Amino acid sequence: MKKYLFVIIAISFTACSQVPQESISATAILITDANIIDVNSGSIIEKQQIVVDSGKIKRITDTVINPESYTTVIEGNGKYIIPGLAEMHAHIPPPSTSQERIEEVLYLYLSNGITTIRGMLGHSSHLKLREQVVQGKILGPRIFTSSPSLNGNSIKTKEEAVTKVMAYKKEGYDFLKIHPGIQLEVFNQVVKTANEVGITFSGHVPVDVGVRNALKSKYASIDHVDGFLEGLVPESEKVNPVDNGFFGYNFTPLADESKIDELVQLTATNKVWIVPTQSLYERWFSPISADILLKDPEMKYMPASTLLNWQQRKGQYTEENPNFNEEQWNQFNNIRRKLIKSLQDSGCGILLGSDAPQLFNVPGFSIHHEIDGMIKAGLTPFQILQSGTINPARFFNKENDFGQVKEGLDADLVILDANPISNIKSLQQIHGVMVKGAWLSREIIDTKLKEIAKNAANN
Repeated sequence: MKKYLFVIIAISFTACSQVPQESISATAILITDANIIDVNSGSIIEKQQIVVDSGKIKRITDTVINPESYTTVIEGNGKYIIPGLAEMHAHIPPPSTSQERIEEVLYLYLSNGITTIRGMLGHSSHLKLREQVVQGKILGPRIFTSSPSLNGNSIKTKEEAVTKVMAYKKEGYDFLKIHPGIQLEVFNQVVKTANEVGITFSGHVPVDVGVRNALKSKYASIDHVDGFLEGLVPESEKVNPVDNGFFGYNFTPLADESKIDELVQLTATNKVWIVPTQSLYERWFSPISADILLKDPEMKYMPASTLLNWQQRKGQYTEENPNFNEEQWNQFNNIRRKLIKSLQDSGCGILLGSDAPQLFNVPGFSIHHEIDGMIKAGLTPFQILQSGTINPARFFNKENDFGQVKEGLDADLVILDANPISNIKSLQQIHGVMVKGAWLSREIIDTKLKEIAKNAANN
């Protein structure tokens, strides 16, 4: 009996020892001992091993078998991993731009950990570009693109509104872009048709529409906090809406800040997301001089002709503008900050977006200026991190695709040298970026940036 039992044990041991180890794909990447930031809770999950393959996060675990079997191993000890960031008010160059420059702009976003962009002025060429990125033919962030502009010139009648909304839906744009100038009855037709065909709309608030009507129409997002300052002006002032100036600046002395709560509540009730683009107002439309802004190190990635254009246009809006003065600008900007903080505190969805490449906002790099503006408005580093990660995923209803460091999601990751929740400027301390599983080390990024700067200097 003892001999029989020994044989059974021996056979069992032999069988266990012959169980094949899990095969490791030659294309699999292992990230070791990294600290993962949970963007839902803000907690840190320490010393995690992350396996990436075929563009997906395959496994997250405390330990990994046979780490030496992985062809590519990224040392994450002491590093912090976040999901790739989203730039929710980006601009993709028009088709008149060279293909090389278009790809450089996409890389500028990636170099700053931005793996998703929402293009806010669409063109049919951007639909093709979106697919080329998906297919891996072009290296770039995930693209969501708006339709061409719907504005007071492109849709003057309700019939034009119906035709264009239906066409843009059929052509495959992700959403409609609303610009100024649309008359109220035409706007209402846009909303009606968009709801019927199932396409959302975002962007500006035309003055004939007004922010209250805009919120009740359930914009997917209102960008620039557009229309809100005008909405603070009492009706008793009987202003002409078209005299509002740069996003309501001219009406600043008339604004009644006690109305902020009402507008914020209307925003929350209608579940309208907000993209502040605060950097526009603290760089382009601000007392700071163009000469100072041109000294920012990232300006070397922009062609000289672009920088000259920015310098001239800034002068037109500030130094040469008889209505512009620093005292009123300070009041204007403080109201904007109060609006942004109140929107955040009331649970309204805030999305990270800087409107790059508008004046002095270099793609990718401008997101850090936007973050500075959000900090000054009173948002916390964690709230800002959410605005660029999980919030965009929720906005697009893509939580199963991106926006978190989670098994099964796309491998869009940023490895940082320090914890951004402790210090938001750590988002600039990038060790490397992974986009759809493709690893861009700090060395690779720096080499490409030098090439982009060289090309810009020659244009």
